[in-house]
Amino acid sequence: MSRFSPYTDNGGTTLAIAGQDFCVVAGDTRQSEGYLINARYSPKVYALDNNTVLATGGMHADAVALVKRIGQNLDWYFHKHEKNMSSPALAQMLSTILYSKRFFPYFVWNTLGGLDEEGKGCVFSYDPVGNFEKQLWSCSGSAGHLIQPFLDNQIGHKHQSNVKHHLLPLDVVLKIVKDAFNGATERDIYTGDFVEIFIIKKEGITVEKYPLKRD
Repeated sequence: MSRFSPYTDNGGTTLAIAGQDFCVVAGDTRQSEGYLINARYSPKVYALDNNTVLATGGMHADAVALVKRIGQNLDWYFHKHEKNMSSPALAQMLSTILYSKRFFPYFVWNTLGGLDEEGKGCVFSYDPVGNFEKQLWSCSGSAGHLIQPFLDNQIGHKHQSNVKHHLLPLDVVLKIVKDAFNGATERDIYTGDFVEIFIIKKEGITVEKYPLKRD
């Protein structure tokens, strides 16, 4: 007899990469539970009102509730201060929201991408209770353990001889993101169908969508 659990893991994978004047956040669209596919288009990446993008996976219902709460807080901030919240400020606010639910946490992993006050790309990765870290790249989800070493090598230039670390241009980053998800879908049954790529620049956010393996 199995015990009741209020949580479930709906699978999927998300990643974020910061550049010199941009940030790329991507996630697949498959929502699954065990060996069942609930939906082939259930986005995990959300564009927020302040030119920041949140990638969230894990339990879909908790993700939707969290995004709704963040949206309410952004509206309150705008009406009180008559300006949009910056990405670093939103990163701190998200940590506070997650920590306030620490006794019954949102069962989600979060990655926040945007631009800092200097216009440079920034990525913040979280655990479910609000601990967060600013990084240049991050990956999480069911295929995170497959993609993270690939990003460490290609973005961070780890285990490459005579290569000095440098930030990559946007076209190269987009190719790496597509390669990462194409490779992940061959090895992880919970990642697939489509990948949505959000490109954040000071001019705004653009979205690209590409098909992935569907079986």
